[in-house]
Amino acid sequence: MLGQSISKNSILLGVFAAVTTAIIAGTYLGSRDLIKANIRAAEEKALLQIIPEDRHTNSMLDDTLAVDDAGLLGLREAKDIYLARKNGKFVGAIFPATTREGYTGDIDMIVGVNRDGSIAGVRILQHRETPGLGDAVDRKKSDWVESFVGKSIGNPQSGDWKVKKDGGVFDQFTGATITPRAVTKTVFQTLQYFEQNRDHLIAAAEAGLPQETESASKASVEAAQETTP
Repeated sequence: MLGQSISKNSILLGVFAAVTTAIIAGTYLGSRDLIKANIRAAEEKALLQIIPEDRHTNSMLDDTLAVDDAGLLGLREAKDIYLARKNGKFVGAIFPATTREGYTGDIDMIVGVNRDGSIAGVRILQHRETPGLGDAVDRKKSDWVESFVGKSIGNPQSGDWKVKKDGGVFDQFTGATITPRAVTKTVFQTLQYFEQNRDHLIAAAEAGLPQETESASKASVEAAQETTP
């Protein structure tokens, strides 16, 4: 009787463990899918702030090119360039970029560039800059990043792509120059990257054939070694 009771209890415990594991696994999978959906929605919202829905007819999240550029874009790992097309025609691209010259470390951002080479928008994605000072690069804190919209390599001239303290045309912050200086430099370098890879990006976007821009990245590493603002 004792053996039968132990055996029965063991079976019940086994069934309970299996059911519990199934419930936990199901909850995890459901939560994981929800987290992925939320991340995707947040990413899409950020992209649409730069190139809004009325300017393109494709899903930028699903229309990408892989890039691993440590030179002009400053990336530490491979990321995606998001392509915008309207009725099959290239409208612009949103580039991942990182400045390693922030006051307290890396500043990750996305930079939108229109087909004509002008800035569509800039958004800071992650930073650790000083609250109340350097964090003004964040659009939620100030509209400073909007000063880049419409600017291009020739507008202003290359030598003016600096903060005013360095002889350029872009504002710095009271008590904080390092952060806006770093972001301004990286936005300009993103424009340089676009100019170097413009034909390739347009061809890939309009052909619908995303591919890595590895060879272009090598060229941009060399370019980054030259003097930039």
